Amino acid sequence: MAVQGFLVAAVVVTACLAANCGSTTFSSLPATLIVSASTKQGQDFLVAAVVVTACLAANCGGTTFSSLPATLFVSASTQHRQVLKAGEDNITITWSLDLSLPSKTDSAYKTLKIKLCFAPISQQDRGWRKTEDDLRKDKSCQHNVITKLYNRANNNFTWTVGKDVPSATYFIRAYVLDSSGKEVAYGQTTDDQKKSNLFEIRAISGRHVSVDVASACYSGFAVFSLVWFFYLEKKKANNRASQQN
Repeated sequence: MAVQGFLVAAVVVTACLAANCGSTTFSSLPATLIVSASTKQGQDFLVAAVVVTACLAANCGGTTFSSLPATLFVSASTQHRQVLKAGEDNITITWSLDLSLPSKTDSAYKTLKIKLCFAPISQQDRGWRKTEDDLRKDKSCQHNVITKLYNRANNNFTWTVGKDVPSATYFIRAYVLDSSGKEVAYGQTTDDQKKSNLFEIRAISGRHVSVDVASACYSGFAVFSLVWFFYLEKKKANNRASQQN
């Protein structure tokens, strides 16, 4: 019974670690238990350990947006409420490290990823654009602008709005990743409430000017043909009437 109680306690402790994971690594744990699979208790413990480890793999390691420091200054060439056309207009994005921070702040920064993000007004009643604190589940920044190696100063990039970008209100956000690809910091063009420096993008309608011009010409020709037809018919009728007289 004592051994079984110990095994249950071990599983409970491991489950608690799973619920509060994120800062605990396997290499930091001491090997204080000797487990043998030759006994029924040992087999039960190993099965429990495998199950809990699977749960850890499924639920641990995610980065939350609320845990990230805002260490980057990010700005865009757009004006508040400016309307841009998908596939035509450009946005120049500038970013740099906040140099008021300690000099070693960016020592782990390796990669920068800039994304186009939906503003709250364009997320209402749209679950597929929902903001989640867990960045693995977050759907607010679906369009990648550029990914490149991190550099702390003198950075800018001019992006032509993609043709596949839907009509919505947006802002720009930059994530910094470490060598493992994990987000470690961010910066964005708007405030924390995501109400300032927003811009709109209008999607491509699927129609071109040449098509509209051709349609107008065809419609005009059709109207002209109809009028000309009635004119000829009336003229023929008048000729027949004059011949009968």
